[in-house]
Amino acid sequence: MAEVKVAVIGGSGLYRMPGLTAIEEVRLSTPFGEPSDAITVGRLEGHPIAFLPRHGRGHRIMPSELPARANIYALKSLGVERIISVSACGSMKEELRPLDIVIPDQIYDNTRGRVKSFFGEGIVVHIGLAEPFCPALSQALFQAAQGLGARVHKGGAFLCIEGPQFSTRAESRIYRQWGVDIIGMTVVPEAKLAREAEICYATLAMVTDYDVWHEAEESVSIELVLDNLQRNARMAQDIIRTVVPSLPEERECGCSTALRDAIITQRDLIPPQRRKDLDLLIGKYLSG
Repeated sequence: MAEVKVAVIGGSGLYRMPGLTAIEEVRLSTPFGEPSDAITVGRLEGHPIAFLPRHGRGHRIMPSELPARANIYALKSLGVERIISVSACGSMKEELRPLDIVIPDQIYDNTRGRVKSFFGEGIVVHIGLAEPFCPALSQALFQAAQGLGARVHKGGAFLCIEGPQFSTRAESRIYRQWGVDIIGMTVVPEAKLAREAEICYATLAMVTDYDVWHEAEESVSIELVLDNLQRNARMAQDIIRTVVPSLPEERECGCSTALRDAIITQRDLIPPQRRKDLDLLIGKYLSG
C-alpha cells in the first residue's frame, strides 16, 4: 500500500465517493485503542487518500465517546500529513444560511471531560493553538469551494459543545452573544490532537440549521441535520476531489514542526512505556 498523505474524516457517503479506485480496508490498533472503524484507502484522481467514518458506519458512536486519539494516531501511522474534516454545524449568524459551507479559522471549546491530548502520564507538552486550523489547507479548501460555485464563507469561530443533546433556546441565545459563528460537537479534540500529531487539519463545516435561536426558521432536529447534510454531500465530494490533486508535495505551514519546541519534560525522565507509545509522534525529537 502506498503511503497515504491525505485523509478525510466524515460521515456516511464520503468514503463511497464516485471515482475512488483501488479500494481496500485497513484495520489498525493503536496504543489508544481501535479507531472508530476500518479506514478505507483508495486513489482519488490518482492520489492515495484515506477515509475514516467519524462515528463508525451506521453512526454508532456519540460525539463524547469518539476514540479521537486512536483515529488521529491511526491516520498518522499511515503517513497522513493533511486531514480534511467534514462536519455538520448549526449557524449562529443570519448570513450563514443552511446549505452554506464555512471554513472556520477559530475554535471555542465548550466541551467537558473529553481527553484532548496524547500527552500526560509523565510527559508534558504545551503546543501552540493560536491558529487551530491549518491556514494553508483551509485556503486550499476555500479556493476549491469558490471555484465550484459553492456558497462558502472563509473564517469564523466554531463553538464545540459536548452534546449529544442540541442547545436549549437560552444556551443558543447566550452563544450568539459570545460572537461565535457556527456550532457543532466534533471539532474538539480532533483539531487539537491533529496539531499534536503535526498533521494539518481543516474543516468543511456544512451548515444544516440555525440551531434554535432563529424565530422564523425551523428549530434544529436530527431529521433536518441529516437531510441538509445529504443535500450538501455532493458538493463536499466535489471539493475534496478538486483540492486533493492541487495540494503541494511539501508543507510550508508550521503544522509539521508543531512539537519541535513544545516538549517540556526532561528527556531522560520520560517513562519508557510512554516513550514507546508516543514514538510515532515524538521519536524524531528524542533521538540523538
